Amino acid sequence: MFSGSMVALVTPMAGDGSVDQKSLENLVEFHIENGTDAIVAVGTTGESATLNEKEHCHVIKQVVELADNRIPVIAGTGANSTTEAIELTQCAMQAGADACLLVTPYYNKPTQEGLYLHFKKIAESVAIPQILYNVPGRTAVDMLPETIARLAGISNIVGIKEATGDLQRGKQIIDECGDKLDVYSGDDATAMELILLGARGDISVTANIAPKAMHEMCSAALAGDRETASQINNRLTALHNKLFVESNPIPVKWALYEMGLIPEGIRLPLTPLDSQYYAVIRDAIKQAS
Repeated sequence: MFSGSMVALVTPMAGDGSVDQKSLENLVEFHIENGTDAIVAVGTTGESATLNEKEHCHVIKQVVELADNRIPVIAGTGANSTTEAIELTQCAMQAGADACLLVTPYYNKPTQEGLYLHFKKIAESVAIPQILYNVPGRTAVDMLPETIARLAGISNIVGIKEATGDLQRGKQIIDECGDKLDVYSGDDATAMELILLGARGDISVTANIAPKAMHEMCSAALAGDRETASQINNRLTALHNKLFVESNPIPVKWALYEMGLIPEGIRLPLTPLDSQYYAVIRDAIKQAS
């Protein structure tokens, strides 16, 4: 349903933590001008965990309006409460989002059956295309391929963002579910390889900093052009890695601040990037040209 480089957009904030509307507008234009294929608004990189529900819905609505049908908008609406996830997903549908991205419930560590029933309930409650999101490194729960296969039979579950970085796992999901849902990488460092294996694109942190290069890399990989994709990806390798020297989105927000695109704001319990990493991030940006 979607393909290419889909940016996991940061939520720009002023120094006091309030959402910076003007910077949000500038970021959306920046991505449209540089070829980003879709915007994910208020995903986990967008600090969804620290925005209240009113703010969450407002930012989704703002991004939809700013995009103005020029680029698809996928709304992050996952939560560790099924009821809250349904409410956020309903809000996104009412705002005009093209789809929703739903992370696995974090902290409460549901069973595989619990995961299945959670996502099934949301899909049955809100008739909008939905993309599952598996990122066990952040949530402490791993949705297994057999659970994804069960959910792939639900008509409005259209994709999975697989962020384990395990190419064998990704290929297994593509082989078992590829005719029922699209597989997207959620790990920039392995995204090119997963696309060459059959994934439809990358929901990307790196795309915040290098949107044009990520679009070109994903396009080449989707076309099966390994040589071109590799040439571009080699320039981006440092960004793929160094944007995680501290917890995401700390480094990527600092990088965008360094580039003059957003203020320094970030919400507790996240803190601004430690100064020991400034040179590391600057070098990675330079390597990406």
